[in-house]
Amino acid sequence: MRAEKKLQTRQSLLDAALALMETGRGFSGISLREITREVGIVPTAFYRHFPDMESLGLALVEEVSSSFREAIRLVRSNQFEHLGAISASVQIFVDYVVAHRQLFLFLAREQYGGASVVRQAIEDMQQRFITDLVADLKLMPKQRHLRDDDLEILADLIVKTVFSSLPELINPAELKGAPLQLAQDRLESKLRFIFMGAKYWRGIRWAASSSDGATASE
Repeated sequence: MRAEKKLQTRQSLLDAALALMETGRGFSGISLREITREVGIVPTAFYRHFPDMESLGLALVEEVSSSFREAIRLVRSNQFEHLGAISASVQIFVDYVVAHRQLFLFLAREQYGGASVVRQAIEDMQQRFITDLVADLKLMPKQRHLRDDDLEILADLIVKTVFSSLPELINPAELKGAPLQLAQDRLESKLRFIFMGAKYWRGIRWAASSSDGATASE
């Protein structure tokens, strides 16, 4: 019972930090005292759960990583290479982001600023997703013409495009209507551009020679 209560308080501290970020501040702009006041405990009780604020930030990264992996699992269940699959996959992902806005708001803001330890943890998480995606892409028939280094670049483009699109997806105040649809359509278009380029990619030397040939014929 005591252990369960401790876990509940720990989760409440994480939830309080996320709730406070919805006021428009980054994680580094939130104080320990504000979080404990939100939870209803004295500041010294914080240290029973986390040694410092950076540790709480890292715990939030782990939480958002688990949530992100669940979103990816749902997308993976959709056959990516079939007709309309990109559209369906983006819809699945956007629906998940909207349903878990607080976590993705944290990720969208902290991936570019804030505490360096938290930012590095997000970069490491991003790299794990890239590595996992490379393994998935190797199984796709339409990507079999690509070498391992090409697949690494493709996965990097996809993951970083999705990450960079998060602010657009979570910023619309009502998370619905035209602004959200526009952000969703833009993400889908970006991914289509990437996959269309991958379809015809034959390596950097081929790309350079094709470009030279086009220039010479102009």
